[in-house]
Amino acid sequence: MTETPPTAAVLLIGDELLSGRTRDINLQQIATYLGPLGIPVVESRTVSDVQASIVKAVNDLRAEYTYVFTTGGIGPTHDDITADAIAAAFGVGIGEHPEVIAMLAERYAEMKTEFTPARRRMARVPHGASLVANPVSGAPGFQMENVFTLAGVPQVARAMLEDIGPRLRTGAVVHKVTIRGVGLREGDIAEPLGALAVEMPNVSFGSYPWFRSVGDNGVHLVASTIHPDLIDTIVERLEAIISATGVTPERLTEEAG
Repeated sequence: MTETPPTAAVLLIGDELLSGRTRDINLQQIATYLGPLGIPVVESRTVSDVQASIVKAVNDLRAEYTYVFTTGGIGPTHDDITADAIAAAFGVGIGEHPEVIAMLAERYAEMKTEFTPARRRMARVPHGASLVANPVSGAPGFQMENVFTLAGVPQVARAMLEDIGPRLRTGAVVHKVTIRGVGLREGDIAEPLGALAVEMPNVSFGSYPWFRSVGDNGVHLVASTIHPDLIDTIVERLEAIISATGVTPERLTEEAG
């Protein structure tokens, strides 16, 4: 029996994201990390710092996808409520984790900084969760079943992924190739690209135009497949589609992820 390929969802938590004060890059970081492992990010949601909203999103996503990654809301301030929301979503209690308390106490002592009640909040972990190491700033994330809770600070979130990677069930690696045409217009290749997509159902095709100026515009054609033996054929067909419009095709990348 063939095992279902793993999938992932990302839940971005924080009022600052929805207000526009903070620009998220964690979705990109997580998707880029998971891609070479054959775990595509299929859905992303952003919710405010409201426990009911977080609980609902977590329960929806963890039932639908193999893995869920949350970012944000595990710091020392009053609006850092993600740990409580995860505990509520799983119907468990929450409390200070003795290993985390000891680690943070030692860290703040070395820094000659007071280990305040606010900082102790970062040691609160849902009962039954396993810790996710944070080599950057110390305070860990945690895992509850298929849900991984990471910090919102991008540098910290990225570092935490290194501890998570070995825990994941990997899937087939997705190979990608990008062919661009400078000056190409989507309307000129829509029909043949659609026909190619029907002809090659094992390949995902995308068309991404750019327009920076009158002299700097065109279209990127991106193909993704788990079948590396199809790459040469894909390149030939995409280059032929672009060439037929009178534009010179340029191959940019071919990578896994």
